[in-house]
Amino acid sequence: MKIAPLMAEYERYPEIEPTLVHTGQHYDTTMSQVFFRQLEIPEPDINLGVGSASDAAQTAEIMKRFELLLLTHRPDAVLVVGDVNSTIACALVAVKMGVKVAHVEAGLRSFDRTMPEEINRVLTDAVADYLFVTEPSGVENLKNEGIQDEKVFFVGNVMIDTLLRNLKKAAASTILDGLRLKERGYALITLHRPTNVDGPETLRRLLQVFEAIGCELPVVFPVHPRTRKNISAFNLSPLDGKVQLINPLGYLDFLKLMGSAKIVLTDSGGVQEETTILKVPCLTLRANTERPITVKLGTNTLVGTDPGCILENFTRVISNHDTSFETPELWDGQAAKRIVEVLLKKLRRTAMVEPDNKGNTDV
Repeated sequence: MKIAPLMAEYERYPEIEPTLVHTGQHYDTTMSQVFFRQLEIPEPDINLGVGSASDAAQTAEIMKRFELLLLTHRPDAVLVVGDVNSTIACALVAVKMGVKVAHVEAGLRSFDRTMPEEINRVLTDAVADYLFVTEPSGVENLKNEGIQDEKVFFVGNVMIDTLLRNLKKAAASTILDGLRLKERGYALITLHRPTNVDGPETLRRLLQVFEAIGCELPVVFPVHPRTRKNISAFNLSPLDGKVQLINPLGYLDFLKLMGSAKIVLTDSGGVQEETTILKVPCLTLRANTERPITVKLGTNTLVGTDPGCILENFTRVISNHDTSFETPELWDGQAAKRIVEVLLKKLRRTAMVEPDNKGNTDV
């Protein structure tokens, strides 16, 4: 979702020769391949095929395979997105080999070092040469961490580029009919973070809350593979029919489902952003968020995992029909354009300062 608008923007510039690398960190068909197809992303030039492993093992394996790739390709820059293990692994390899690193979605902070994603974010930003920021808090966070101003660019949100470009396609989805749901007549749930799904007590408590919500409003729950595995491993209740459990969805069906919901409950950072644009109230099942703009503008409420707090805010939200939320600054569908313009300017300048042995200055 973050790469799609960038790949499309690259096509406008013949001097850019992008090599698309899929590390294989996300390999499930419904979590990877369907997104390439629906978002019209070109097939990856290279798939490192890393697969699943512990954080340390996965990061190390990506680094080993990506190093071999850089030795043969020698790019002018490596662009990484988000905050997953692939992000920090590829950034570390690149910077140690003297290759410029661009980080898309830089500066976001939850200030919770128990989150693996937070560690990835902080470390990637520390080594990146070009830091592309989605919201004002990111600029402030990077300043507080001593990042030079000339490295930081407030460009907007590529996730929103993708959302806005696909709204019409998503509108044609028949997912509501297939699930027998009515517009604004149901709650949507997503849940995948280790702190919520890897402990039996927390996961049990959340499932019980979802069941209680199901007594008030139809609930649909696309279940992440990690979450489904743990529900089974912990022998937890399948929610007694109060919640409609379904498999993960492709991007267009999920966008339709999210945009038509009465309320969304999630622990996903991306969903917090998307519901903000869609004007759908969101309850975030975490004590913190690295997307504070969504809370500031009123679309998102942090409720943690306490059943009482979740149910209290659920009741408050579904009884409030005001959806006149503001749109965050620069979330206008043009973030990829701004990013590529900066990269071209910076890399052209680098090429002029550091010509190759033949005196060429091509990027």
